[in-house]
Amino acid sequence: MCGIAGILDKSSQTSGEKLEASVRGMAEALGHRGPDDAGTWANETAGVALGFRRLSILDPSLAGHQPMVSATGRYVIVFNGEIYNYQDIRAELDAQGTAWKGHSDTEVMLAAFEEWGIEAATQRFNGMFAFAVWDEKECALHLGRDRMGEKPLYYGWAGQTFLFASELKAIRSYSGFKPRLDRDALALYLRHNCVPAPFSIYKDVRKLPPGTLLKIADGKASEPKAYWSVRKAMEEGIAHPFAATSAEAIDELDSLLRDSVSRRMLADVPLGAFLSGGIDSSTVVALMQAQSNRAVKTFTIGFADSAFDEAKDAACVAKHLRTDHTELYVSESDVLDTIHRLPTIYDEPFSDSSQVPTYLVSKLARQQATVSLSGDGGDELFGGYNRHAWITRVWKAAGWLPVHLRRPLASAMQAMSPAAWDRLFASFGDWLPPGLNARMPGYKIHRLAEILRGKNMEAMYLAMASHWGYAGSVVIGAHEPETEITRPQNWPDGLNFSERMMYLDAVTYLPDDILTKLDRASMAVSLEGRVPLLDHRVVEFAWRLSLNLKIRDGKGKWILRQLLYRYVPAGLVERPKMGFGIPLGSLLRGPLRDWAEALLSEKRLDQEGIFNSKAIREKWDEHLAGRGNWEYHLWDILMFQAWLESNPGVEC
Repeated sequence: MCGIAGILDKSSQTSGEKLEASVRGMAEALGHRGPDDAGTWANETAGVALGFRRLSILDPSLAGHQPMVSATGRYVIVFNGEIYNYQDIRAELDAQGTAWKGHSDTEVMLAAFEEWGIEAATQRFNGMFAFAVWDEKECALHLGRDRMGEKPLYYGWAGQTFLFASELKAIRSYSGFKPRLDRDALALYLRHNCVPAPFSIYKDVRKLPPGTLLKIADGKASEPKAYWSVRKAMEEGIAHPFAATSAEAIDELDSLLRDSVSRRMLADVPLGAFLSGGIDSSTVVALMQAQSNRAVKTFTIGFADSAFDEAKDAACVAKHLRTDHTELYVSESDVLDTIHRLPTIYDEPFSDSSQVPTYLVSKLARQQATVSLSGDGGDELFGGYNRHAWITRVWKAAGWLPVHLRRPLASAMQAMSPAAWDRLFASFGDWLPPGLNARMPGYKIHRLAEILRGKNMEAMYLAMASHWGYAGSVVIGAHEPETEITRPQNWPDGLNFSERMMYLDAVTYLPDDILTKLDRASMAVSLEGRVPLLDHRVVEFAWRLSLNLKIRDGKGKWILRQLLYRYVPAGLVERPKMGFGIPLGSLLRGPLRDWAEALLSEKRLDQEGIFNSKAIREKWDEHLAGRGNWEYHLWDILMFQAWLESNPGVEC
């Protein structure tokens, strides 16, 4: 795992010395992503420079140093990530007589580019990656990003100079870059608690979408070109369904995931895994332990508040699998300290509050490991989110009612505050079935009310995927752009609504939120996170499965559960879905209140001129008084305000 950065000055008027100095400064801003080594390379004539910071995982010798030049001298690469099938590709290239200097996957990538070209070679890679390749022959720069978006890559222009980097802080460090706030992207952030690709928080910078390549030549950047897509994988899967018994489908998934996990266990440094005790992480750890001759190192964090604590469940799974388990119960001060670090960890506004425990468990794992496997991706592939079954049930139960009748019902549900609903549920807690005895029932009832206002299932899904549903009116001067979620005319055909939601989650929420959270949190402590469930072969297989193998009897991830039961008794992992969060609502009313009040000051908001202060202050006052539970809406604003405070000089 590493950090990459680069410059292409189309005027070619910058000296090689200045190019290297500039790109070195950009790379230094990414030191947390690569504390083990650093390097730069420049071609003064072409006006190009590449910078690199290395976290040594495979072949830590000098033979793995980057930037790396190909055997013929045609290609120069900086690369962040891992190619898990590089040994297979190397064996194939051995047959062509390729000579090798070391054993790194980077060297194999360069040889593959020499043999097959950029796009054809990239299609052969099984891995997580973001790379930049300079072609000396064509005087062209190529950028590429992995299929599912595990590794980040930003790019944009500063006058005549093209810039790219793993994180925005590297682009900001370039002296010629002038950061300008994109208010339209800010409106999207308030809706989704992250800035979705291809947008960034800056007007002149974009994210390279997952599964695409970008070419910069003759002073111009092409449009990103897809070499693979979730949509194509889905269409291929529907056209060629897995026609076999349920048992055979479980066997096939077991085989695929075993191989995926095995490939991601390859490392020349200590290895471990995050373990929450849920279906996804338990499956990954079970398959790791089944293929290891020693106890796998597993890590989890716990909270004193039982509503947010998964440590006891994780400990039971770890004991059954006989892993080398480490748990840490974090204190309130640990949480508060992390919150104040967030603007530097996520150098773009990001407000999924599970960013806090993700950072803390990464920090814990880094004490014993340099690589940690994660269970992310199972919900998107196998229908694991409650909404995948819930919205369909709500529509069947209430969709027949005209909207003008459902809206008064929704208003009635919201007439009682979330706190009052919580107290009501608590008074009947011992008699409620497990499905209703969930965390934050009042908040969820208010969310259900918002969903009921939707005129169709598409509108209901958008409500589920939104925080500030009217973000354009909260951000002064913003016009919220369309995204994949708001373009139903572009959605794939041939899917029922549950499958549509899984598709949309896989192309939006997964890369923009879940994988961004994992990458930044782990990289902040120089830990490499690997995600076996997102091997593209697993993704393609998942779309060949019928919906009945994913969602059955109103419960998601059926096939993944059956696979896990081969290794772990059902009783250890079957429980209501908890999520990975912190008691944010009470923190904002308690120890974070003064910090939040300063950031949400009406005077401050009005002086900045970015937000409609009245709308924000109303929610803050209602939250403090317990009349509303607006913790997530407020967290969106607070994370932006904290980011803005830590990034002086942004033109708003």
